[in-house]
Amino acid sequence: MTAETLKRTALHDEHLKLGGRLVPFGGFEMPVQYAGILKEHDAVRNRAGLFDLSHMGQFILEGENVAAWADRLTINAVETMKPLQARYNIFCNAAGGAHDDVIFYKLDGRWLLVVNASNADKMWKLLNAHVGDSGVKLTSLHGKNALIAIQGPKALAMLQPHVDIDLNAVKYYFCAEATVYGKNAVLARTGYTGEDGFELFVDGADAPEIWTALLRDHVADGLEPCGLGARDVLRLEAGMPLYGHEMTEEITPVQAGLNWALKLGKPAFTGKEALAAQVEADTFPRIAGLVMNGRVPAREGYKVFLGDREVGEIRSGSMAPSCGGKNIATALVEKDAATLGAELEVEIRGARHAATVTAQPFYKRPK
Repeated sequence: MTAETLKRTALHDEHLKLGGRLVPFGGFEMPVQYAGILKEHDAVRNRAGLFDLSHMGQFILEGENVAAWADRLTINAVETMKPLQARYNIFCNAAGGAHDDVIFYKLDGRWLLVVNASNADKMWKLLNAHVGDSGVKLTSLHGKNALIAIQGPKALAMLQPHVDIDLNAVKYYFCAEATVYGKNAVLARTGYTGEDGFELFVDGADAPEIWTALLRDHVADGLEPCGLGARDVLRLEAGMPLYGHEMTEEITPVQAGLNWALKLGKPAFTGKEALAAQVEADTFPRIAGLVMNGRVPAREGYKVFLGDREVGEIRSGSMAPSCGGKNIATALVEKDAATLGAELEVEIRGARHAATVTAQPFYKRPK
């Protein structure tokens, strides 16, 4: 995709003003960093960071049968959701592989479905292919609505003065319809960093004013604009999967360690039989967390060995500031190589480097 065909979010000009380094991602021109990944990571872990997530796909689902219809296409329960609840979910293919991992938000009179930017077109086609005579009405807000996330231990305190509701009353993985700086928004207590915070779904026309106002009012409190680079390190430390890495059309939610989201007690849904068989057999390659024993970082695609046997490959890797600067990674490996404490080796530029299988998440925020 050339620079001419890349889409731009409503905050594109703000990123340029802030000196953001823009890269192609999910069909959009997105900031990978501003002041630097380490500085932005530090802001989120200790104060708060501001992210533009407007490249994510946003779809509105309307109709009396949305929940029952969606339950036939996803592995987690939709119909049991409470008003204003958010719930992580996964659309799978017949073989159990993941089309995408998503979040449903049950709003007043409608549902908001947020999908990964790289899968937005695929998911829009998938939803429309299954609508049939269900009575479900679909509306795409992709590229029209904006999404701003404020994440970190001081996020709530920074956002509170500018909204017309008590943010403390919004529980984790719930949302509310409110105003931010007088602009209508859906405020969700969700995120992808391992920290507390909120995601603000707003009209694209209102996004620049909200973004600039938050930075203006809280730069002295340590609020930093953050890019995709810091977001990837934060989510990896927090043990959160990234589509295309820990989960794909070939890598199932079960392999990714997301059994908690798999509701096999639901009636028939796409992929149910394949996933149930995989759970029962328990012989599948699976995602394991690794800590490199030295200073050499593991990168996606590097081969992983148990003794002389190749057992898998690295799916994500990064230096982890929240883990004492150690290099961490995820790897898709055979079952016997995924045992906690197992000593593996990662092949990097022709040499083997020791790594230890460890539990995920690598980092948990202090209570």
